[in-house]
Amino acid sequence: MSWDWEVIIKYYPKLLDGALLTLELVLISGFIGVALAVPTALARVSPNRLISTLPFCFIYFFRGTPLLIQIFLIYYGASQFEAIRESSLWPILKEPYWCAIIAFSLNTAAYSAELFRGAIQAIPRGELEAADAFGMSWFKKTRRIVLPRAFGIALPGYGNEVVLMLKSSALASTITLLDLTGMARTIQSRTYTPVELFTAAGVIYLVMAAVVIGLFRMMESHFNRYQYYKPPIDPLGVEKQ
Repeated sequence: MSWDWEVIIKYYPKLLDGALLTLELVLISGFIGVALAVPTALARVSPNRLISTLPFCFIYFFRGTPLLIQIFLIYYGASQFEAIRESSLWPILKEPYWCAIIAFSLNTAAYSAELFRGAIQAIPRGELEAADAFGMSWFKKTRRIVLPRAFGIALPGYGNEVVLMLKSSALASTITLLDLTGMARTIQSRTYTPVELFTAAGVIYLVMAAVVIGLFRMMESHFNRYQYYKPPIDPLGVEKQ
């Protein structure tokens, strides 16, 4: 088997265009997902069963079904209902781009909500009791204590969720979007060089994942810096016991 470098060099700009669309899908879906995940997680930990049941069902559905099925239900399923086709939502739901955004946002919102729920429940009880002792209202305690602490606790796990979302974004190609995977598939159908093109696409995915991991490592070292104790060092460079 011969390796064709010319194909990679010729079509690399097209692959980068697909990578930009991939990043766009991940960033927009990530922001929408977090915006949905925070109130969902707060409702999920509510002791009131009436409040926590709906978030539980939402999380259970989107975590329990494949993302590909969710994409197909939104993209192909919405068009089956005449009420939707005649509504003001149809200009959005008929576009594969926005269907992918909706599917990715709801999916990552469900996973992120479970991460934040676990982080909220992992906050030391003494910190919450101290907030109550100061007479903080529920809103003020949530804003000043619960959410910042939960964000720091959930940050490592959320970094993994973003990487998984980056890889799962390849499913956008199944509804005609020319993301990185879709662009590679389109080009290889013309050139018949799948090994070269999908290897190049894989390398781009690796680079994007490395950047995401690096950014979250920096954020984790900043927001959770108080958790890492560094023993004092004497002038000779020997750590004191």
